[in-house]
Amino acid sequence: MEKVIIIGCGGAGKSTLARKLGKILNLKVYHLDAMYWKPGWEMTAKDEWKKLIQQVTEEDSWILDGNYGSTMDMRAQAADTIIFLDYSAPRCLYGIFKRRIMYHGRTRPDMNEGCPERLDWDFIKWVAAYKREKAPGIIAKLEEFKLQGKGIYHFKNPRETEKLLIGQSIKGGR
Repeated sequence: MEKVIIIGCGGAGKSTLARKLGKILNLKVYHLDAMYWKPGWEMTAKDEWKKLIQQVTEEDSWILDGNYGSTMDMRAQAADTIIFLDYSAPRCLYGIFKRRIMYHGRTRPDMNEGCPERLDWDFIKWVAAYKREKAPGIIAKLEEFKLQGKGIYHFKNPRETEKLLIGQSIKGGR
């Protein structure tokens, strides 16, 4: 594991996993939300965004956490490992509400400064529908990437994900 992307529904714990795995593997972690959102929740322009992702994926090693479908193929092609947190809708909804309470009025560690935690109805609906509407397409894509020799980890619950962390710790990271 030298170039890892972590994808999954909002609230699944992608950023937390990225931080933990980054420590174990001694890899630099990039949170896509922090890269994409400028202070005041201003979006990064599409061409600038793709250039940022290209620069990161050209580095020797990294962990990238986040979805952002417009650059998913670019990140997946550059990665040697893809981790998909395919958790239940209730688990992910719990995660986003917990995060909203924990970081009320503050910016969370995986976001850019000037982007205080927020939660709106559109995001709640997106999280609630993710497993039904987004996950099937991701699973199909993962099969394609598996055929290309990528390491694929498809976790359905946090216990499975924790086993990966324990296994990497025992191996000494690599």
